[in-house]
Amino acid sequence: MLAVFTASVRCPPAMAAHWLIKSEPQVYAWTTLVHERRTVWDGVRNYEARNFLRAMLKGDLLLFYHSGDQKSVVGVARVTKAHFADPSANGEDWSAIEVAPVVGLARPVALSAMRDDAALVAFALLRKSRLSVVPATPAEFARVLALGGTKLA
Repeated sequence: MLAVFTASVRCPPAMAAHWLIKSEPQVYAWTTLVHERRTVWDGVRNYEARNFLRAMLKGDLLLFYHSGDQKSVVGVARVTKAHFADPSANGEDWSAIEVAPVVGLARPVALSAMRDDAALVAFALLRKSRLSVVPATPAEFARVLALGGTKLA
């Protein structure tokens, strides 16, 4: 019983969880988020990705990944509002979050670089490439930042 309880315990708020969210830059680019300073992350229509959105808490950190032709992590964002009913879902059971930019990466981290990095071999981005929202371990998050020449303050 204790093992089940411990497995479901979430990190304390001071220790944010880490995630990766994807967007095609022609649909919603990192530069748009920086310009707007906040957005609702909606439109996710995969049950597993929706459940990841529902696991996010305010303060969690997000790697912002440009899919499509760019295929690279370009920035770090933060969850500013935990999951709520997706306003674009027309009454269906989907969730959204609100996000804000934290910092752009000094240099984008290409998907090919992540595939070639032994420290990222188990990264959900590489194993579940179809999902638009995936978790990242603290070590994976830190490694992507290192590859991007970026430190968080």
